[in-house]
Amino acid sequence: MPPQSWREQHRLYSECSRAAAVREEGPLWFCTDRWSLQVRKRGVLSPQQFPRALRIFYETRPTGGSVRWTRDQDKRSCVYTAGSPINNRALFPCQEPPVAMSTWQAAVRAPGECVVLMSGEEQAVPRQEINTGFFIWSYYVTMPMPASTLALAVGHWHLVPTVLPCGSDSDRSESVDKPRAGSCELSQTRPDQGSSDASDLPLQTASGDQTTRSAFTFCHFSLEDEEPALTDYSGPMDDCISCSHGDYPCRFIEQRAMSQREIPHRVFAPACLLQRAQLVLNLLPQCLAAAHTVLGVHPFSRLDVLIVPSGFSSLGMASPHIIFLSQSVLGVSDGESPMDSSLCGSRLSHEIAHSWFGLVIGARDWTEEWISEGFATFLEDIIWAQTQQISVQEAAEQSDLKALLRWRRLSDELQNSQEQLQILRPNLDNTGAVSESGASTVKHALNPDKTFMQVHYLKGFFLLRFLASQVGEQQFIDFFRVFVKKYHGQLILSQDFLKMVLFTFPDIERKGLTLSAIYADWLDRPGIPTWLRDRSSVWLQARLVQEVKAEVVKWILPSRSHQGKGRKRKRSAPNVNHKEVRHRWCELVVKHRFSQAYGDVEHFLIRDQAMGVYLYGELMVQEDARQQTLARRCLELVREEMDHSARRVVEEMVL
Repeated sequence: MPPQSWREQHRLYSECSRAAAVREEGPLWFCTDRWSLQVRKRGVLSPQQFPRALRIFYETRPTGGSVRWTRDQDKRSCVYTAGSPINNRALFPCQEPPVAMSTWQAAVRAPGECVVLMSGEEQAVPRQEINTGFFIWSYYVTMPMPASTLALAVGHWHLVPTVLPCGSDSDRSESVDKPRAGSCELSQTRPDQGSSDASDLPLQTASGDQTTRSAFTFCHFSLEDEEPALTDYSGPMDDCISCSHGDYPCRFIEQRAMSQREIPHRVFAPACLLQRAQLVLNLLPQCLAAAHTVLGVHPFSRLDVLIVPSGFSSLGMASPHIIFLSQSVLGVSDGESPMDSSLCGSRLSHEIAHSWFGLVIGARDWTEEWISEGFATFLEDIIWAQTQQISVQEAAEQSDLKALLRWRRLSDELQNSQEQLQILRPNLDNTGAVSESGASTVKHALNPDKTFMQVHYLKGFFLLRFLASQVGEQQFIDFFRVFVKKYHGQLILSQDFLKMVLFTFPDIERKGLTLSAIYADWLDRPGIPTWLRDRSSVWLQARLVQEVKAEVVKWILPSRSHQGKGRKRKRSAPNVNHKEVRHRWCELVVKHRFSQAYGDVEHFLIRDQAMGVYLYGELMVQEDARQQTLARRCLELVREEMDHSARRVVEEMVL
């Protein structure tokens, strides 16, 4: 059906899912193994003879890796998916290769006190089951996407309000932010829900209070009339390019979507984190507007952000219409502006960038993770600088400082990892190849060491930075907008991006920068490319880097001057906020065996599990009995709530 008939198509799909089975033929023959469900029909000799639709009745197991059954920070039961990095096959039967893209619909039945969040183009308006106390939450998407991108979270979540209500069961902080100017708008009602006024029905919240459906509507603050941003990334190159994907209702050709700098959004969190989650709600509209300024049309119509349980294994994960965010990124000192929280702002910018690179444009071969993570890492600096509204010079200085830190992190990782795991295109010329049956293999996918490596983030970031240095950053960002407009809704390989770069900027190819040269230097070999090694010496001379060095000297000299001296007087602790550098602070505590701050390390490993995996390794490699005891004690305290993959890696290091 044509894209303008999507509502009718949606209705027909819903009816099909409830249709009666063909009774006379009985169930189809099937078998399962560890990795797959195989369905056959007797007498079928060709794909054309196989049934066009299947209905599969199934149950998931609590041990399935695609979903996490756990407790939130309020110690209440919840469940959320972890499908994006590992696929969703333990949540529902699905085809795994990225090329098997599809739309989906879901009706989730949950207890009345729970909130159901999911990838979906419209805000779900739950309907109550009669006499059960359960609600049905319906979601759907019309853009075909890989099954691994679907995300779901069910729990006793609370909507983070613009202003916390009196007596809120939160962190008991008395200072709250002033309300922001704006308005709330309801999303469209699905055509098959009728015209009943469901928004006025009472909804039982996690705290036991009753509220109305409108409490869960989106807050949308229009930024179209504000002054233009300091850097205008909208270039002349993004015209005259039409969609080249399959038919679906596409936002990239909607006039309203083109000018919608900020999409409707909500933030959810457990009750105990409502106060701290205000930071996310305050930063989100500016980050969304900045991303639109840099990249253009938002690929998705709305966004929910959920502060997930502490056992979440990363800082964030982006899926269509929903972002999972770790509590580790929350934290700004009293009296500070949200713009002072670089960790939270950068992470939000990173996950928002995935809407363009990773979701609406994905990698056709899963081994090419750099297409998603390298791009998001590169864009997070640009979006965050735009969010802060800093000058071009300040943005460049921040970028150089971050580049140096990433260079050091990459150098450490490459020195302590297998060479085969350092290659961004491990399948080389076979990248994107599939067997006759349509199956493909993800190289190194079962290697636990790869899960927590950042080489595809960092090396991919530096490749894009290298290309920007060859053509000019402004021109490169203008090119990003054109690339997104051409390839949105599609899966790509490295050569699709690189060939378009070389075609758009022919001067660099005339200088000797060819596709084969980029493959050889950046994608097909382990180690560090020559350009990156040379460039790092330039970043060492950056102004902000020199400022940091000078600040370090202020800490080191007083410390040395007191070594070996008697305790004549008690020195006051330095007035420093560690919230933004907690991980680095703990690394220094471990490295220098600063036993007075071991409590900080223990607190970090228990509360900030998303960032703690690497710290366990630091504690064990020192071969200090007290530090190793600390690592084992922390693991024992949080083992049950840890992400399974993270726990497996940590147990190998600690036990």
